Amino acid sequence: MSVYLDNAATTPLDPAVLDAMLPYYRDNFGNPSSTHAHGRSARSAVETSRKTVAEILNTAPSNIYFTSGGTEGDNIAILGFIQTFGIEHVISTRIEHHAVLHTLEALKTPEVCYLDLDAQGNIDFDQLEGLLRDNPGSLVTLMHANNEIGNILDLERAGYICREYGSYFHSDTVQSIGKYPLDLQKYPVHAAVGSAHKFHGPKGTGLLYLNAGGKIEPLIHGGGQERDIRPGTENVAGIVGLAKALEIAAHDMEKHSKLISGLKEKMIRDLKATIPGIAFNGVSGNMEESLYTVLSINLPAKDKKNMVLFKLDLDHISVSGGSACASGALKGSHVINEIHKGAENMTVRFSFSKYNTPDDVDHAVSSLRRILDQVSLTRE
Repeated sequence: MSVYLDNAATTPLDPAVLDAMLPYYRDNFGNPSSTHAHGRSARSAVETSRKTVAEILNTAPSNIYFTSGGTEGDNIAILGFIQTFGIEHVISTRIEHHAVLHTLEALKTPEVCYLDLDAQGNIDFDQLEGLLRDNPGSLVTLMHANNEIGNILDLERAGYICREYGSYFHSDTVQSIGKYPLDLQKYPVHAAVGSAHKFHGPKGTGLLYLNAGGKIEPLIHGGGQERDIRPGTENVAGIVGLAKALEIAAHDMEKHSKLISGLKEKMIRDLKATIPGIAFNGVSGNMEESLYTVLSINLPAKDKKNMVLFKLDLDHISVSGGSACASGALKGSHVINEIHKGAENMTVRFSFSKYNTPDDVDHAVSSLRRILDQVSLTRE
């Protein structure tokens, strides 16, 4: 039995999405910048997709830009705001996705301040407000749903604090778009990003929402596509696939969230019954406060902590120890290291999709129990 429980890294392509994409590989292959019939057909597909995405997110099509994914979208937003608006202060956390953290680390200016976190990885809103009071006009970049520990940020609260102090608010919403109803008229964010492969769309295609009160400076220059924000010939089939995947996700959101939440609840219950003293990272073990697709477990261990993921893989169970963007790195997750400083632990992240079943959970839990017995993990 093969079980895939690493959906926070990527999700399987929905067959209906593939069907929507295929005509733009086979027949409607024109360059959307061309003025002939083939080009106009491709351009129509891009703009129809933009309109679909905008309607789902409750914003104007002119606020939606298509990118290659979340990493590019984060870079365009963060660096574009800094260059365009002369940002002197950036506020973030040390548990952001590397698309944000590495972008900030590469900056020579402006000054970057990282918010303190509690033991579960939650920010201090009073500290955020104090920093903005001292540094109005800052850029705040905080992810909506953490891809490793499932913590969910109160977007409205953060956004209104930013608005009160005339600051810009960017949020990496890669893990929440397609899973929660994001009303961009309601949430006071200036920029948000999404990636199609996180909601059963194709890899290599993403979206960027920008409502910055003015056009930001582009990072690259070329043909002027995407209104100069993201030059380069559009990935028409990918854009069509993104729009179709988001349309399916929005239409079936209630049904799928109920199904997936049930699987996560079952795994929490079964892990607690099977593995005495099991702990959960962040708030991922709290169904009311965490991303319903992610469950991160903490297994304190003195040695052999790398063997668990290896043995799960041998059992044909695909999970991770953290972000897929850090796969292959032996130093561990920067998120877990930040909230459990100095701790010797083993983290396993299970992440679910609409294609998972209760049998998947049963197989994963029983395999984990057997593996833990084999490697003789020592509990504190």
